[in-house]
Amino acid sequence: MSDYLLEESPLSSGAIYRLFCGTICPRPIAWVSTHDRDGNTNLAPFSFFNVVSVAPPVLGFSPLLNGEGQPKDTIRNLEQVPECVVHISGEALVNEMNATSASLPAGEDEFALAGLEKVTMPGLTVPRVAAAPVSFGCRLREIVRFGDQPMAGCLVLAEVVSIHIDDAIWNGRHVSVEALKPIGRMAGSDYARTTDLFGLERPA
Repeated sequence: MSDYLLEESPLSSGAIYRLFCGTICPRPIAWVSTHDRDGNTNLAPFSFFNVVSVAPPVLGFSPLLNGEGQPKDTIRNLEQVPECVVHISGEALVNEMNATSASLPAGEDEFALAGLEKVTMPGLTVPRVAAAPVSFGCRLREIVRFGDQPMAGCLVLAEVVSIHIDDAIWNGRHVSVEALKPIGRMAGSDYARTTDLFGLERPA
């Protein structure tokens, strides 16, 4: 067994990243589209992601600064056009989602790279992925920055203002896990399926 008091025995950011990714899992994946003021579109997946509020409906995801301490295109775009679409890809689009994790020069379009069609998202100027089964159209509430060193996080708080969802997945009350086939991010190159579930009754 090992104990680490980080003030006295600091771990490198790389070690903490591997520890987080290997233990805080499976992590849901936000597949986020944005665009800059010139209309150049970006699409990228982020597994530091979850729900942070229901009323109002707010999602949170956290792009890390790169190895040079520079923000990703998603953050730059949100600073110029404060809206985004957060997609839940499901297993059917995992290869396309993975393709959009490539490091492209600013201004290059990941939709085109992955062969994905763009369609309008109600209430926004940012497009959504036409084939995505679930899309949450969001307006930026806040970006919380945790520093300017490499691998510092930028927590994006995005309020949901419109929703697109496949009728085969949502009946107005319940989501069909079998139809959505959600996936989770593990460590390294690994992903997880949700095909082995168990239930527990919540205590009163």
